[in-house]
Amino acid sequence: MSPDNSRTSNPRPPVVVVTGPTGSGKSALAIDLARRFDGEIINADSMQVFRYMDIGTAKPSLEERSQVPHHLFDIVDPNENYSAGRYAKEARAIAERIHARGRVVFLTGGTGLYIRAFLEGLVETGAADRQLRERLEAEQARAAEEGDASRLHRRLAEFDPDAAAKIHPNDVRRTVRALEILEQSGQRASSMRSAHAFTDCPYRVLHLAIDPGRDVLVERIHQRAEVMIEAGLLREVRGLRERGYGAELRPMQSIGYRHIQPVVDGADTLVNALEGIEIDTRRFARRQRTWLRAVPDVHWHDPSDVAGIFRRVEAFLRSGEDAEIEQGAAGEGAGPESRSSITTN
Repeated sequence: MSPDNSRTSNPRPPVVVVTGPTGSGKSALAIDLARRFDGEIINADSMQVFRYMDIGTAKPSLEERSQVPHHLFDIVDPNENYSAGRYAKEARAIAERIHARGRVVFLTGGTGLYIRAFLEGLVETGAADRQLRERLEAEQARAAEEGDASRLHRRLAEFDPDAAAKIHPNDVRRTVRALEILEQSGQRASSMRSAHAFTDCPYRVLHLAIDPGRDVLVERIHQRAEVMIEAGLLREVRGLRERGYGAELRPMQSIGYRHIQPVVDGADTLVNALEGIEIDTRRFARRQRTWLRAVPDVHWHDPSDVAGIFRRVEAFLRSGEDAEIEQGAAGEGAGPESRSSITTN
C-alpha cells in the first residue's frame, strides 16, 4: 500500500518510529511494515552503524535487508567516532530523499538518543575540543587509579548539579562531555538543554513501542545470547582484533563484545561470557523501557498483535493524525508500568 500523502492536511511528512527493548522483535516487524506500506528503514541503533560487527549487534542479515531499502547500516569502522549529531544530520537527509520518493520512513532501533536527535534535533554545544577531552579523560584515568573514580562526577555535581543528577557516576563519557561543555562555553549543559527544549520536530510522528512482556522478553534475551554464541560471536571478536580494532574502543566495550574479550585473551570461558551477556542485556532492556515510559504519545504493542499494529499505522498514514484504534486482548496495553520489571539478577 502506498499512502496518499496529499489527503492529509498536515504538511509535515510522516515518520513511523518502531522501537522497544532489545530482543522485542522490532526489526522483523519494521521490515513487514515497510513492505506493507511502501516504506524504507532508517537504522536507529548506535551499534549497527559499525562495519564488521554483525552478530553481537543482532544486525539484520543481508537477506533481510534485501527485502526493503535499509539505511545507515555498516557506514563507519569501529575505530571511527560517530556522534548523535552526525547521525541526526545524515538520517534527516536520507529521510528527505525517502519522502521525496513518496515513500514512508520507518525509523527503527532502540537507541533513544538517536531517535530523539532525529525527531527533535540536538543542542548546539560547539565543536568538540580534542585536547580538552583528552586532558579530562587522562585526569579521570588517574583518579580511577588512585581509587577515586567519581572525582570528575563530583566536580560536575558542584558546577552543574542538574546535569550530574541525570548522569550515572560510572558514565565517564557523558561526565567528560558535560565538563567539556562547561569549560568551553562557560555554560551549564543542563541549562543549554533546557533552553533548547528539544522541540525542533519537522515530522508527523507515530511512535510504536514493541514489548512482549517481561517473561517472554527474558526468554528471548536468553535465546538471543545463545544464538549469538552459536553463530560465531567469538570468531567475530577475534576477527575484529585481527583487523586492529582493540578492546579499548567504545564499540568493542558494548554488550557482547566486552564479554567476549577475556575469552579471546584466554582469561575466561564462553559459559561465563554467555551469563554476563544475558545479565547485562536484561539490564539494558530495563533502561530502554524506563526511557520509553518518559516519551509522550507512545503506543505500546505486543509484537504478536500484528493486525492491530498494521491498523494503527494505516490509520495514521491515511488520516494525517494518530487515530485511535480499538485493540484486541493481545493488542496495546498500558505499557510496561502494567507489567513486572525485568529482573537483573
